[in-house]
Amino acid sequence: MIKYTTLFCLLSLVSIRVYGQNSNLVTTDSIVYQIHEANIGKIIFTGHVIPIENFTETDFLTSFELKEKADLNIRVFLGNSLTNYLHELSPELTANELTNIGNFQFSFYIDGKLIYVENLHHGAFGEENKNKRVVFRVPLISSTNEDSWGRFLWNRFLMSGGREVLTGGEHILKIEIRPYINLSEVVTGNIISEGQLNIIVPEIKINENQVKVQTIKPLKDWEISADQFDNIKIEELNKKILLQVFKDITSIVVIKDGKLLIEEYFNGAGRNSLHDTRSVGKSFASTILGIAINEKYIENETQTLGDFYNLKQYQNYSPVKESITLKSLLTMSSPFEGSDMIQESPGNEENMYPTKNWVAFTLNLPIDDSRVPVPKFEYFTAGVVVLGDIIDKSVPNGLEKYADKYLFSPLGITRYKWQFTPQRVANTAGGLQLRSIDYAKFGQLYKNEGSWNGKQILTQAWVAKSLSRQITISEGEYYGYLFWNKNYTIDNENYEVYYSSGNGGNKICIFKNHPLVIVITSTAYNTPYGHKQADKIIQDYLIPAVLK
Repeated sequence: MIKYTTLFCLLSLVSIRVYGQNSNLVTTDSIVYQIHEANIGKIIFTGHVIPIENFTETDFLTSFELKEKADLNIRVFLGNSLTNYLHELSPELTANELTNIGNFQFSFYIDGKLIYVENLHHGAFGEENKNKRVVFRVPLISSTNEDSWGRFLWNRFLMSGGREVLTGGEHILKIEIRPYINLSEVVTGNIISEGQLNIIVPEIKINENQVKVQTIKPLKDWEISADQFDNIKIEELNKKILLQVFKDITSIVVIKDGKLLIEEYFNGAGRNSLHDTRSVGKSFASTILGIAINEKYIENETQTLGDFYNLKQYQNYSPVKESITLKSLLTMSSPFEGSDMIQESPGNEENMYPTKNWVAFTLNLPIDDSRVPVPKFEYFTAGVVVLGDIIDKSVPNGLEKYADKYLFSPLGITRYKWQFTPQRVANTAGGLQLRSIDYAKFGQLYKNEGSWNGKQILTQAWVAKSLSRQITISEGEYYGYLFWNKNYTIDNENYEVYYSSGNGGNKICIFKNHPLVIVITSTAYNTPYGHKQADKIIQDYLIPAVLK
């Protein structure tokens, strides 16, 4: 429940600052620029980044064309610091307490209609900024992909209804900012800054024939399903992809009861296109390892790195490295000091790629002693590279030929493309390219508990281990052997899925309790919206169209 409480009016706050009264909790930066004084309580929209000392009213945007590779910033002029506004909501709390439970609330309106409200995470903006800043810039759209919480906030607004209302033509965007604190309930103050901008959305002309559900042409390896689904729902989805409400989607394939139900292609892709699904390829490493264990080339996943490498020849040797199991690499829970989610982490994948030997890079990493007694999930691409190297040196003729013989050929997959490590080993970290209908075969293999056309390619036991909740990531999200696990919830009904996931929103989803496999491919790499729009497509369109 959001409770609105009364704050002093903006004029009163300004006079408090001027006359030095003591209602402020912290000392703020001074208002030193005339442009600031003249625009207190306003959000000003700008294009290119202009230092505040050079900022004039001629730099104010009144209209903006919404397009890629553009720059849209807001400059927020306040009469007081955020901490002092929060103080008005709960005068008994200290500044530190307020900054730990409070921040800005952003409200986005389009053409007078409230579209999205977000209470900015308390960690954003930073404690010192909350205490002192009375003017600041936030990038919303950046042609240089400037790292900022503002860009992610903007994309959450777009994915939460913004894209759907920003149709071709002119619209009025209005943003309001309020302070909020989260006590036993969220308490929100009055508006402390607001502004609006005319948004021009270029018209995208589409042929209505393109919106229609695409006819599935006969093919060798899939029987075409005669089951009914909600055509109108799929055509609504197709239209939004064509209008770029959902951007960069290249294909959608739905398998129901082992038969091909929906096959849609977009943005120049077709049935024979190979899709770079990035980290979706990690799941294939788990599969190939499972086959190698069944074929006795590797004993089991409890084998340790000490069984495969002379670890003393690498940097940062620790006896702990000797006991790191293949299972811990499969579940992203090894104690290496490596995390792709932490930019400063020594083992971040971006530090690995420029090196000449990715395996050596990984084995040279130090150990994080805090993760030794209690395993913790940390997304760690470099560990999957080591798994690929272990497979490559353990199976006859190397990983690439082994995968072709024992996985791709039995599935009837003949068109595919590996990326390779600097040592010319097939790259299990990601980048394996297949056709969408062949990714669907991979998903159906797991739905069939490891069998395809009556042949057991993968043991049922390995499938069960791979898809089980081996480690908790966060509430409601889990990880198996290089597979993710979570629920989609629709009308209070949960749909549990195991899935492979790759940069840009690429997905292979295997439904636990429904005879359904879904593949989505996309080229929305390194965007804030890639995964969010894929989830929205599955939850709001594909599940309702096929199962509801």
